[in-house]
Amino acid sequence: MEITAPEAEELALSFLVEDLEIPPDEQDYFAVLNSRPIGEDWYVVEIGVEGFPDKWVIQVYDTHECDPCYAFVSPMPPTEANTDLDELPQSLAEVLLTHRSEQKV
Repeated sequence: MEITAPEAEELALSFLVEDLEIPPDEQDYFAVLNSRPIGEDWYVVEIGVEGFPDKWVIQVYDTHECDPCYAFVSPMPPTEANTDLDELPQSLAEVLLTHRSEQKV
């Protein structure tokens, strides 16, 4: 089975907003930042919130499945986790705050 970059990106985005329980009216804040094929069998898709330095990295396989063990990457140290979140809807700010606070440095 093959998968294309647009399919992988769509699958990763849908998977992430569902996994993070993002309300439908806040899902437009998310965007695919990058995607790249790894061999012929899968893609790595990076998704972020527009205007923020954070990203989630998700593997999408040719079976059209997303690896549930995705990574979160942020340049924000946990001690500054709540920086710059005022302009976001509360539920989205909470998601970023939680992920930033839990990341290992």
